[in-house]
Amino acid sequence: MSRSDEVRAEFAGFLRSRRARLRPADVGLPDGARRRVAGLRREEVAQLAGVGLTWYTWLEQGRPIAASAQVIAAIARALRLSDDERDHLFALADLPLPDREARLCVGQNHLDLLEKLLPYPAAVQTSRFDIRAYNRAYRYLFDDLDDMPDERRNCAVLLFTDTTWQRAHIDLDHAQRRIAARLRSAYGRHHEEPSWQRFIGELEEMSPRFSELWRLGDVGGERNASKHLVHARVGELNLEMSSLWID
Repeated sequence: MSRSDEVRAEFAGFLRSRRARLRPADVGLPDGARRRVAGLRREEVAQLAGVGLTWYTWLEQGRPIAASAQVIAAIARALRLSDDERDHLFALADLPLPDREARLCVGQNHLDLLEKLLPYPAAVQTSRFDIRAYNRAYRYLFDDLDDMPDERRNCAVLLFTDTTWQRAHIDLDHAQRRIAARLRSAYGRHHEEPSWQRFIGELEEMSPRFSELWRLGDVGGERNASKHLVHARVGELNLEMSSLWID
């Protein structure tokens, strides 16, 4: 058996094992009559994933067919795979790993932690600097974040395109260089993800300054740093920033 045959067999076996562990009630289907097989039927998975039964059957049989990332993602959702299981399925299908940024979930424990950090400003961000949650102090640190649409709540976008955020930074050049370098470092781990490619391309179009810094190729940028800001109401602020990973 060749290496490709072994991988297809592993892929097929993984699909079958994930299907076998699910009950109809787990996915909102009626149990119906007595079932002769453990878990869901192939046609039920195909229906839930929105793919053809023949196509799904071939995948479970390990046939040499190529499935798109969209199809594999749909099957992963239908089978209720965890993030690790989904990544494993993508790896077996020889596809780029799915975008983890979009899957970052902010739980109540994270929100409680943000409130406990008051009066200090604190936020939950992705490695792409999407702002997913924040406390009241962070909300008003630059401008009222609640007044911004979700797609604008990104520190890199705001630092390169928003005049209020730019005026608040005493050393804007240093702040922009730092965030561009941190983005470049994170991009190395996500360069195959379409959402990252799209994000960087759009930011380059929006900001000639970002495009200039991006082309320099600098990486790194300190995670824990001092931030020197000027707030419109309270004046100068000197803050020590710390970055913590959440799980």
